[in-house]
Amino acid sequence: MVLEKKFGSPLITNDGVTIAKEIELEDAFENMGAKLVAEVASKTNDVAGDGTTTATVLAQAMIREGLKNVTAGANPVGVRKGIEEAVKVALEGLHEISKPIEGKESIALKLRLFLQQMKKSAA
Repeated sequence: MVLEKKFGSPLITNDGVTIAKEIELEDAFENMGAKLVAEVASKTNDVAGDGTTTATVLAQAMIREGLKNVTAGANPVGVRKGIEEAVKVALEGLHEISKPIEGKESIALKLRLFLQQMKKSAA
């Protein structure tokens, strides 16, 4: 993506955090949402160093569906509590299926096996 800068040369980047931080929308409500998503990308990058696109897509979907439910009459506090409970359940599920990895060789082996399984599933 090429980002136009007010001063200096345009910036060519594929970094989601950089792109998200540069988004400015005229509508105040929409801009608030854009800044929220930029914060999601930035915090994901700080904590994990990767996954900003996934985090951004998930945040956008959660916001869209949350607003859809509130617009349809759902209690906003109830929607928030539902999201928090869903996050809790998802994290518990991830902890249940996670396996410890020690050393680079073990990581490479487990990744190779995972990719082989994915290839078989796609075939």
